Amino acid sequence: MMNRFLTDKQITSLVEAIQSAEQHSTGEIRVHIDSTSNNQIAATAFEVFKELCKDKTAEKNAVLFHVNFEKKYLTIIGDTGIHEKVHQSYWDYLHDYITSEFAKGHFYQALKSGILETGLELKKHFPIKGENHNELPNEITFS
Repeated sequence: MMNRFLTDKQITSLVEAIQSAEQHSTGEIRVHIDSTSNNQIAATAFEVFKELCKDKTAEKNAVLFHVNFEKKYLTIIGDTGIHEKVHQSYWDYLHDYITSEFAKGHFYQALKSGILETGLELKKHFPIKGENHNELPNEITFS
């Protein structure tokens, strides 16, 4: 599903980045691209998080990247397990980096870098200790 900001090929590459980021961790990463004109973006992001991520992993270590390119808005939400490990300062750093790259028009590369960076943090705090079941789908969702 192509949009103005990402090609189908870039979306496929982002799914591959999610798979790669999750490879060495029990953590899960979801990406949701929101194209609605709703002005309640933060509330919408949390609703999407509850639907796609919240309490859906055994270790509560899912992370959502909620993006609205039209509104130049990004929300990164980590479930309680990962949030306790990395704290708000980590999310603020990651958010600032990605949004500064968005401002330059680097939507795909910034999102991919953020996904891979999150994978490194998940690997640090939630390494695989046996089988690594994919608890959540890797596809990118849209609204």
